[in-house]
Amino acid sequence: MNNQNSVIAELIKATKSLNQTLAEITDSCGPNLQTAIEKCCQALRNGKKILFFGNGGSATQAQHLAAELINRFLLDRKPLAAVALTPDAAVITSIGNDYDFSEIFSRQIIGLGQPGDIAIALSTSGTSENIVKGLKQAREIGMTTIGFLGRDGGRCLEICDIALLVPATDTARIQEAHLLLGHLLCGLVEKELATG
Repeated sequence: MNNQNSVIAELIKATKSLNQTLAEITDSCGPNLQTAIEKCCQALRNGKKILFFGNGGSATQAQHLAAELINRFLLDRKPLAAVALTPDAAVITSIGNDYDFSEIFSRQIIGLGQPGDIAIALSTSGTSENIVKGLKQAREIGMTTIGFLGRDGGRCLEICDIALLVPATDTARIQEAHLLLGHLLCGLVEKELATG
């Protein structure tokens, strides 16, 4: 029993440390987050859309954040145009099979993206080739590129018009921070568009 108590105490200590780290990250990302919110609101007001994408756990976060906008987050309001590029197994596997896994996002962006849209990539490393290609394609089309990134931002840092960088090395901690930043973005976009 004492061993379990010490494990629980350590987990609580780690949670307190994480909360402090998240507070520091949201402070450091604040100006870029505000810019991202403004760009998303402007695009949605102009009839444009937001495309979210990522790999693995970041893929599910992309779906989660798109759902917060297309459905609702906290307020009852009209749906906001947001799509995740990750949930369609037929699209992803056909592109991976016929072309290459590195093309799964860039080909969807070619088909769905338009100038003035927003591309939001979630990547804990910033080095995944399919994320890099997706961001490059979005830029080529004339979309605003936003990156929820980790570590040093990797190759994605240079391709993002707006980077929300979590300078941690633990993937789980980066994803937890990305979720917090994503909820802040969705909540504030929703509030702005529901009231204005």
